[in-house]
Amino acid sequence: MRKAVKGIVVALFVILLGASAADAQVNVNISVFPELVPVPDYPVYYAPSVRGNYFFYDGLYWVFNVNDGYWYSSSWYNGPWVYVQPAFVPQPILVVPYRYYRIRPAYWNGWAFDAPPRWGLHWGPAWERRRVGWDHWDRRGYIIAPLPLYQKDYPRGHYPTLEQQVIIHKEHYKYVVKDVVVREHHNEIIHQQSLGGAKANGKAERIVTSRRGDGQGSSDGQVHEDRSVRREKLQGQGQGQQKQNFQDQGPQHQDKSPRERKVQQEGNGQHDKGQREKKGHEQAL
Repeated sequence: MRKAVKGIVVALFVILLGASAADAQVNVNISVFPELVPVPDYPVYYAPSVRGNYFFYDGLYWVFNVNDGYWYSSSWYNGPWVYVQPAFVPQPILVVPYRYYRIRPAYWNGWAFDAPPRWGLHWGPAWERRRVGWDHWDRRGYIIAPLPLYQKDYPRGHYPTLEQQVIIHKEHYKYVVKDVVVREHHNEIIHQQSLGGAKANGKAERIVTSRRGDGQGSSDGQVHEDRSVRREKLQGQGQGQQKQNFQDQGPQHQDKSPRERKVQQEGNGQHDKGQREKKGHEQAL
């Protein structure tokens, strides 16, 4: 009887969460504990070497999944990942500047690098009405959480099972969650993680619109990496080509002795003088 009641409770939770009980397929798959660097002036870490939108905040990892336009969270660096409703994504995560997102929806192109993504446009007016003031964040009172460095001992080949993850995490990570929103949903995230994760049903409002092809997004859901990186590469190639051209032209002048250059200059002067005399003769005729 107790098992049946527990099953019903879990099923209702999944429905309320708006997710399906399955291993969430997010666009991050890493084999070792990643390098995590604090975002300046934010209580958030980001992973510069991970090809994905990968963060750590208040004791949990957070990944923005471009494929469906939603956030996922986990207590372990490579999941399982649990879908988090947009209404419950913590504010310090939302206000991280655009420049720290490695993979972005195509329609994000052109947004300000030092400002947060436009989540109101991304998730629609209903979300923005519910999260009024989300982009007005007071940094006071926020302390960056310690990293669960014990997970470095668990690369892909020794990654713990779902049951082991909960036990190991409780044993080695004693940090107490500070953020009120995270605290309210922390146990739910850990529980869903122990079941293999949970992914969203459907896609974010703006992601769906962009796939329909409204002239602002990509009709096939195409994403792009940081364009500044590509610009730097192109600039480097251009500089290399200029250098090569200079090197190709250089030997034409370097191999001549001072006497040869003087003779060439005198020859050029006589040629110019002859051209002027010829032109004057033609005009006289």
